[in-house]
Amino acid sequence: MARKRNDRDRDRDRDKNSAASNLRQRKRYCFFCKENIDIIDYKNTGMLERHISDRGKIRPRRSSGNCVQHQRKVATAIKRARVMALIPYYKR
Repeated sequence: MARKRNDRDRDRDRDKNSAASNLRQRKRYCFFCKENIDIIDYKNTGMLERHISDRGKIRPRRSSGNCVQHQRKVATAIKRARVMALIPYYKR
């Protein structure tokens, strides 16, 4: 017969996982909000390449630390720069 899990078992599992959670990275803040940058230009490839992975993919919000509004603007600017051939679609 299977044993029922109770709250003490869940608490014990949570305590095991909390040791790993102490090694979390510090919270990232939106670069554009911090620097008061309103306009994200597709011609500024140096700034846009900071938000592209080594494989050429757009970095997600959770790794770049951008807020929703600026992440959308960055994605749009990167896509425009790709169409204009300022940034490659794929890096080798």
